[in-house]
Amino acid sequence: MTTAPTYADVESAAERRKSAETTAVGVIVALSASHMLNDVMQSLAPALYPVFRDELALSFFQVGIITFVFQSTASLLQPLIGLAADRRPMKWILPVGMAFTLIGLFLLAFAKTYLLILASVAVIGIGSAVFHPEASRVARAASGGRHGFAQSLFQVGGNFGQSMGPLLAAFVVVPFGQHSVLAFTILALIAVFLLIRVSRWHATHRAQRKHVSIAAGPSLPRAVVIRTIAVLIILLFSKVLYLASIGSYYTFYLMGAFGVALQTAQVMLFVFLASVAAGTFLGGPLTDQFGAKFVIWGSILGVLPFTLLLPHLGLVGTAICSIAIGLVISSAFSAIVVYAQELTPGNVGAVAGLFFGLSFGLGGIGAALLGAIADCTGLGFVYQICAFLPAIGLLGALLPDPRARPEAAAIAKPPAV
Repeated sequence: MTTAPTYADVESAAERRKSAETTAVGVIVALSASHMLNDVMQSLAPALYPVFRDELALSFFQVGIITFVFQSTASLLQPLIGLAADRRPMKWILPVGMAFTLIGLFLLAFAKTYLLILASVAVIGIGSAVFHPEASRVARAASGGRHGFAQSLFQVGGNFGQSMGPLLAAFVVVPFGQHSVLAFTILALIAVFLLIRVSRWHATHRAQRKHVSIAAGPSLPRAVVIRTIAVLIILLFSKVLYLASIGSYYTFYLMGAFGVALQTAQVMLFVFLASVAAGTFLGGPLTDQFGAKFVIWGSILGVLPFTLLLPHLGLVGTAICSIAIGLVISSAFSAIVVYAQELTPGNVGAVAGLFFGLSFGLGGIGAALLGAIADCTGLGFVYQICAFLPAIGLLGALLPDPRARPEAAAIAKPPAV
């Protein structure tokens, strides 16, 4: 026999709900800082491409293969790790993933052959595969319902880290040599410390959530969900492939088209990546305010005029246009992740792993493909082709209107008599 919950029971449930839904900004900031440190280390490899190309006489295709190995390693494992974490949370998975990045960076500092370079970036890719889906899952748990804000704050750390990589390579690695990469291993140790603390918070949070149940919102038909995920993947492909053309070959394009020095080209790459970081952060609050569909459509299709203009500008115009491209195109990713997670509740880590993994995998395939085209036609032609990629954003019209956000409902279990 059971009795109806008393006022005290309801009040206690409401307090547990409020506690569980409060945005843990400190946790998200720690995740963002770890993401920054992680991606600083991961971006050192692409920043070293000109060094490796000169020392080992690599073709553009071989440079693209380095990116392909790193990103495909990460992409294949991320959805699996995210799914496993959804089904059975692993407390120490975040610091363990960072340890893989540390090992890969150490190997990269001593890589003197092409095969060792590939092995190094593969180990770094494993670290990325472990880190991203679990960190995204923890960020959502700490969001307090502000899912766009949490994802964008988490991701902007990675974007800032990616932008710092080329700058650090230009002023540290290039002047002092490949072994100077070892100095950055201290960043991994700092990140491990932060992630140990985050893992402890998440374990405590999961224990608290056992007393709070979340009412599931109305789900869309399975066919609609599958079609929508497919559209999101195609939209992600257009975004990632264009960013791959900039991330892997922008420095070569600037040096070839305008005759700038390597350090100047690296600084311009940093400026572009910094604008990507700013756009990523803005995308989260915009998603919370206007909805993920609006941000996805406006971000990918809205960048088209700038990408069409870029290949026809001078040096100053290219720099200015690249900033606009970075700001606009980068706002889509957090919206895509939030939109997909709300389509498939209960699979937060798997969805994050899928889209983070696809962003790595599609970028790797794109980098290799664009490198092969560049070897045959030149980088100028590559950027003229890529300029039309954002037109794929027209497919955003096929996305269903986002369902009403499920409201959290705390249900107090009535005491048994």
